[in-house]
Amino acid sequence: MKTLEEGRPAVPVRELPPADVFDRMCPSRGVLEHVTSRWGVLVLGALRERGYRFSELRRRVSGVSEKMLAQTLQTLERDGFVHREAHPVIPPRVDYSLTPLGREAAELVAALAHWSEQRVPAVEAARAEYDARPSAR
Repeated sequence: MKTLEEGRPAVPVRELPPADVFDRMCPSRGVLEHVTSRWGVLVLGALRERGYRFSELRRRVSGVSEKMLAQTLQTLERDGFVHREAHPVIPPRVDYSLTPLGREAAELVAALAHWSEQRVPAVEAARAEYDARPSAR
C-alpha cells in the first residue's frame, strides 16, 4: 500500500461517476440533504456569524434539542463543513467553527435563508389564496 510523505497509509480513492444529484445513488444527494436539513441550514448560518461553544450555539439555534444539535454538528464535521476543537479544561469546553468548505456552504444557504425571510408575505398570501379555493379541501 502506498504511503504519504508523513508515513501514514494512503487512503484509497475510488473513481466516482459524474455527480448527478437527481440520481438516487449519487453521493451529492447526501451532502445536499445534510446542508439543507432544517438544523443544518440554521447551524451553518449561525456559525457563519462566528464560532460558538455548544451551549451558545444551542441558544442561538432556538428550538433545537441537545441531541439534534449534537447529531447535526457531528454530521457536518464528518462532511468537512465544521471544525470541532476540544479544549482540555474542566469543565470541558468545545468550540465549533466553519472550515473553508463550510464557509462556502454557509454563504449559499444564508442566501436561501435570507430570501425565505424576505418572501414570507408572498408565501403567506399564496397559502391564503390556496386555502380559500374549494378544491383545496
